[in-house]
Amino acid sequence: MKPLSELRVLIIGGGIGGASAAVALKKIGINADLFEQASEIKEVGAGIGMRATSVKFFKDWGIYDRIQSKTEVSSHIEIRTAMNHLITKEAWPVLTDNPDENCVLLVHRADLIDIFLNQLAPENIHLNYKLEQIIDHGDYAEARFENGNSIEADLIIGADGVRSLVRNQLFSDAPPVYSGTHAYRAIVKDKEAFEFVPDNTFKVFVDFHAHIYLMPLHHRNEVSFDVTAESSDPSWAPEVTIEEIVALLENFDPRFKKIAASVDHYVNRSIHDIDPLDCWHSNSVVLLGDAAHAMLHHQGHGANTAVQDSGVLAEELSKADSIPEALQQYQARRKPITDLYQKISRKPPKPGADTIFTEIPEKMVMKKS
Repeated sequence: MKPLSELRVLIIGGGIGGASAAVALKKIGINADLFEQASEIKEVGAGIGMRATSVKFFKDWGIYDRIQSKTEVSSHIEIRTAMNHLITKEAWPVLTDNPDENCVLLVHRADLIDIFLNQLAPENIHLNYKLEQIIDHGDYAEARFENGNSIEADLIIGADGVRSLVRNQLFSDAPPVYSGTHAYRAIVKDKEAFEFVPDNTFKVFVDFHAHIYLMPLHHRNEVSFDVTAESSDPSWAPEVTIEEIVALLENFDPRFKKIAASVDHYVNRSIHDIDPLDCWHSNSVVLLGDAAHAMLHHQGHGANTAVQDSGVLAEELSKADSIPEALQQYQARRKPITDLYQKISRKPPKPGADTIFTEIPEKMVMKKS
């Protein structure tokens, strides 16, 4: 294999997966080029909880202090009834070989993306590049974009999300699977929202046909507010009014209806995942994040698995004798974990549940091969 600094690597997609991959590769000496179809890279709508297995990589990449300054440390998660009665409270599970690493960092997606992008040289970030075709030539690959540019690379990383064109053209044309639910997401500053989350405990309020996810972001004086509800409409960005969202909360604590009504704008998404793939890579193209293993959001593993994919891919590239060997080892380490999380994520919290993490192992160590 060429020296790492001489490898030409393209990343398709500027979300958490693509941006974290660029940071991870830079750490091992690869200045990858990041291609994003939008005119700007931004994340909106929700907070996320970064697990210890992800934080390990932030430390390795030298960005932990920056991320820590934009987060809250959470030690527990609660499931509550729609009327705010406690069902169960659990510590976040230990997922590493360090029993002290049982906390989660609560962060806004936009802050995380900004930290990643600020580690990259501006000349390595390319906007308004919408992928049109990807061609696998065996020992190299080629990306053709709608703006007329065609670029060859030793390795192309498809981090282009649940509707991945890279996956569709090279690995599987099976469509995403609709979950039968929508997510309506917003960031709120309503004082009554803070009354529900005075500390850093992430809370899920459950009814039979809807859930509310509240994630405190006290350092921003905000709360991430997510209403997930059943719907027969599979359109990607459904048109739902604020009044309709409020009506979904009829069985919830009345304060939630007031909070929901106070929101100026929701990001509305229908929730899709994909069935596990047989293979994520060829000799010169590989999938990462949602493109490889999109999963539902109930367990909060989507962003985490994308970050961990990035870290493991960089580790394998740094020690392998060839790109194909690195990609094989990357999939061998990551696919068993993500297959499990895809399965688990399809089981949302339910009224009467007495545990949150029933099927997640108490310790899931990402061992190096």
